[in-house]
Amino acid sequence: MKSCGWGFFFILAQGVRDVMAMNRRPLVWFAFIFVLGSCAAAGLGLHGTLYAGGAAVLLAVAAVLGRQASKGLAIICLLGFCVAAGERLWADSRNVTELQELLEVAESEGPRTAYTVHVSGTIISTVEVDGDRAQFRLEAAAIQVADEKPLVMRGERLMVQLRLAAQPEQGIAAAWQRGDQVRVDGELSLPAKATNSGGFDYRRYLRSQGIHWLLKSKGAAALAVEAPAAEAFSAASLYGRVDAARAWLGARLDYLYPPEQAGYMKGLVLGIREDLDPEQFNQFARLGLTHILAISGLHVGVFMYALTGLLKILRQPRERILLFLLAAVPFYVLLTGASPSVLRAGLMAMLGLVAARMGKLKDGLHLIAAAAVVLLLFNPYLLNDVSFQLSFIVTLGLIIGVPPFRRAMPIWRRGSWVLDLVAVTVVAQLVSFPVTIYYFNQFNLLSLLANFVLVPFISMIVMPAGAGALVLSMLWPWGAKLIANLSVIANDGSFAIIGWLADQSIFRQVWGTPSMWWVAAWLLLIGSAFRRLGRGNARLVKDGHPAAQPEQGEETALLQTEETMLLRDRQSGIYGYGSSITEKRSRVYRPLIIHALIAMLLLVYAYIPDALDRTATVSFLDVGQGDAALIRTASGKHILVDGGGAISFRKPGEEWRDRSDPFEVGSKVLVPILKDRGVHRIDLLILSHMDTDHIKGLIAVVEEIPVKRIWWNGTLRSSEDSSRLMEAAIRADIPLYAPIAGERWSLDHETHLDVLWPAERMSDIPVIKDQNELSLVVAIQLYESRFLFTGDISVRTEGEIVRMTRERLMVPQEPIDMMKVAHHGSRHSTGNEWLAYWRPSGAVASVGATNTYGHPHPDVLGRLEAAGVVLWRTDTGGEARFQVSGKGISAFQK
Repeated sequence: MKSCGWGFFFILAQGVRDVMAMNRRPLVWFAFIFVLGSCAAAGLGLHGTLYAGGAAVLLAVAAVLGRQASKGLAIICLLGFCVAAGERLWADSRNVTELQELLEVAESEGPRTAYTVHVSGTIISTVEVDGDRAQFRLEAAAIQVADEKPLVMRGERLMVQLRLAAQPEQGIAAAWQRGDQVRVDGELSLPAKATNSGGFDYRRYLRSQGIHWLLKSKGAAALAVEAPAAEAFSAASLYGRVDAARAWLGARLDYLYPPEQAGYMKGLVLGIREDLDPEQFNQFARLGLTHILAISGLHVGVFMYALTGLLKILRQPRERILLFLLAAVPFYVLLTGASPSVLRAGLMAMLGLVAARMGKLKDGLHLIAAAAVVLLLFNPYLLNDVSFQLSFIVTLGLIIGVPPFRRAMPIWRRGSWVLDLVAVTVVAQLVSFPVTIYYFNQFNLLSLLANFVLVPFISMIVMPAGAGALVLSMLWPWGAKLIANLSVIANDGSFAIIGWLADQSIFRQVWGTPSMWWVAAWLLLIGSAFRRLGRGNARLVKDGHPAAQPEQGEETALLQTEETMLLRDRQSGIYGYGSSITEKRSRVYRPLIIHALIAMLLLVYAYIPDALDRTATVSFLDVGQGDAALIRTASGKHILVDGGGAISFRKPGEEWRDRSDPFEVGSKVLVPILKDRGVHRIDLLILSHMDTDHIKGLIAVVEEIPVKRIWWNGTLRSSEDSSRLMEAAIRADIPLYAPIAGERWSLDHETHLDVLWPAERMSDIPVIKDQNELSLVVAIQLYESRFLFTGDISVRTEGEIVRMTRERLMVPQEPIDMMKVAHHGSRHSTGNEWLAYWRPSGAVASVGATNTYGHPHPDVLGRLEAAGVVLWRTDTGGEARFQVSGKGISAFQK
């Protein structure tokens, strides 16, 4: 799992830099040093934190000697650093399981290790029922392993995954709620670690939430409710009542909106995203619009605006309105799920309301600084949360960047709100860009347009209409239905626009995960540009020229002078610019050209960081019980051999088991890995054969990443996966080739492919069920090293390939450097004749850690060992990666 908490620190550093140029603000300085301490402890550990602390001391001494800060402020800031770092280190030291002995055994024995347990505890999260799975978090009070004596727990948290046995059990599981005291029987196991470089680390993710174990059970009967939440009084039971209220409100939206829109409106109004259509969410994600569905400052602002308007209609005085808002905001935060983004927005709103009531409201930078400190004191692990980082970074960027950016824009007599919206949208895109590509590895060039047009429309029309219809439905259902019907029309229009924009694949870009120095450099560069804009505007004002539209509440006397002169110019009707002001603006903003050039260099480097790297790489990815290999050639081109895929054993009548967003190797593993590694295009996609465990994951690949050409064995299989893949390839207009033995093709000067099988081309495209013996077998040469990809052929086909190759070459076969073990190590593959002919130095077995086929078979392991072949296995070691150059091969394993 990635972590970009330092990005928060860098943007805050820029904010402090700007503050230093204008005025001293103790609270902002304290927050800066506090976040620095938390970042240091999170990313550097104890020793690194001590070094960072030494740097903070030097910074404080320099500030005091430079008369930028008093001794008292320096001491308080250093105490803040110590408190933040100490809190995070203390939290890390306590974030360990109480079952240490079981943990040590499970880590040594591997992923198959599981313990039969009986657990008593309290449900501490909402119960998510999706298809045949119910999932929730449990705080254990006691754990009994097998028939041993129960162990009393002091807060061990477990992630419970319960597989339902029959459809009626969905209703039973839906009745479970947060706060219920339950007893669960099941198997205790460790969460999966990342087995591919750059892959999702589920164990690390759960650890950040204080969870170290999975508890897997079968059937609703495995859980017994010992004390319902209604009979208990605890924080969990109170949250359970909030969950019930959210569910009730969600049901009201189900009544008001058609099924295809109800999930969207629940996400938009209440922050309930469980019922959101995954494909619809993906469309929003492609355009960078998912922030609309995350309750944040936008939603809190609309809520406060609507409530303020209502109270004004009721003729309430200002003081009473502030008190009402102060009481209502926490309720709204709880009701919308209390995610990190809404916690940040709600806390900033409450702090602002308190400051306004006391007459001490200064600006947003103080509010966000205080909110950061409070939230990190409450939970230091929020620093690693993506939504927390994005929420704070974007908000900080808007506070720091929008005023100077807007002042650099022209003044319009009418429609100035359009320029305001442009400034907010552009600044938000610039600031969020590095974090977006760091975590999500994609950016859409239409994102700016989509955010500019759709965010105001949805936030100012659709969302208030949905919230209003929800409230009105409790008093006047018919009127609520009328409002909802109008918003349904608006939704249809916005969905059509979003769908069309999201389908414009030419504008979608894949960005590999940049390094942290790049993220820091981008944020500091953007901050420097904003600062330069501010100084340039101020200099133009000092020369007596209008630089931009006046802003209210500026912090410095210089900017107040600018505002006064702008107002004077407005009164005298001066809106245009003469040649002198154009020349002066050119001189003032000329340094921004340098910023733009540096930004271009950073973008080029981030997009193709390995442009000068002439090392080829072959990665056998862990996709479970399936095959997938990614090859990067010396010239930077990419070959993908197969794509894995889980075989479904679903029976007719079990459609209820299907989940709304099921785990699928292509979308959950393969595509994220390709994007993480910056694969902008696949130059050659090789389908060894049409079995599900080789091609199902490629459906998502073809839909998400451009593919230049496909090689396949020239046949089809009567299966849904085969049909979907071919349909996706045809829609994408990808050329398909069916090569045969003896053909040779060069992708670049150092990459050559030799086809070894099948022996002859089909006269048509037959539909064949048993595909194994028709696998496309290819030898790929990178520099002087050769890799053999064998599909799922058996010993019989291996013998035919050996005989054909001998007859064609008429000379002894050169040894193969690396071989993919055929058919995942099946007993009937990788025979002695095959190994003797190719004489591989190494081999890779692509197998699932929990496969039930017994792969790789002991006979195959014995034959490989007897032949002196070094074996890499994806089930025990994860991804096997080989770097190839003119000097040979270097091997790595995750």
